[in-house]
Amino acid sequence: MISVKLPLISSTLTIMTNAVIKASRGLLRDFSELENLQVSMKSNKNFVTNADLKSDKILKEELLHARPTYSLLSEESPEIVGEDPSCRWIIDPLDGTVNYMHGFPHWAVSVALEKDGEIVAAATYDPVKNEMFQAEKGGGAFLNDRKIRVSGKRDLSGLLITFGTLNNDILPRVLTLAPSIRKTGSMTLNMAYLAAGRTDIMYSPHNPNKWDMAAGILLIKEAGGIIADKNGKQTNDHREIFVMTNVNLLPHVLNF
Repeated sequence: MISVKLPLISSTLTIMTNAVIKASRGLLRDFSELENLQVSMKSNKNFVTNADLKSDKILKEELLHARPTYSLLSEESPEIVGEDPSCRWIIDPLDGTVNYMHGFPHWAVSVALEKDGEIVAAATYDPVKNEMFQAEKGGGAFLNDRKIRVSGKRDLSGLLITFGTLNNDILPRVLTLAPSIRKTGSMTLNMAYLAAGRTDIMYSPHNPNKWDMAAGILLIKEAGGIIADKNGKQTNDHREIFVMTNVNLLPHVLNF
C-alpha cells in the first residue's frame, strides 16, 4: 500500500504528487507480479512496455484534468500543445525501465512543471521505498516531510560519485577523485539522491531528453546544489549539464 507523509504543499504540487502516486499503484502491482514471473526477456519487455504506457495514460489524465490548458511533454507519447503553452507538464512515467524489467527495485515516476521555460515544481516518487522527493521554486526541497540539502563535503575524502550517463573518456579521470562510483540506472533517482545528500557528485555529460532531468534539476537547486556545464558555468539546460554537486566541491570536480 502506498502511503507517504508529506509537508504542507501548494495546490499545484498536490496535483503532481497525487498523479505520481496514482500512476505508481499500477506500476508497483505489476512489478510485484514481474518479480515472480519466469518468462523470457522478450516477454518481460512487452510486460514493462504495457506498464509504462498505463502509467503514462494515468499521469496525462490526472494532470490535464486538473490543468486542462497546460501543454505536456512525455517520454512515451507525442507532445500535447495546450491553450497555455507557457505552462508545460514534463513527465517520465517510468524512469529506470531496465531495472524494472529485471525486477531490480530502483525506479521512479517523475513530474515537473515548466513555466516560461523554467522548472518551478517537481515530484519524483520511488514507490518501492515509499520515498517522495518534492520541490517548488523558492520553497526548498523535501524527502517525504523532511527538508533536504545536498552533501556538505568540502574535500575529496570519502566521496560517493554517481553517473547519470556514462562517458568512458572521463571515467578514468573521475576515478582519480574517488574509487566509489555508481551508475544506478535511474537518472531521476540519481538526481534526487544528490539533492538529499546521499551522494556527493553526479556526472552526466550527455543528456538528450528533458524528461530524464526536469524534476531533478529543481530538486538539486532547491537543495542548495550546483548544476554546471563542462566549464563550470551554472546552467539549467539539460543538454549542457556536465556535473552536479555542492558549491565547495565544484572547483575540484572539473580539475582532474
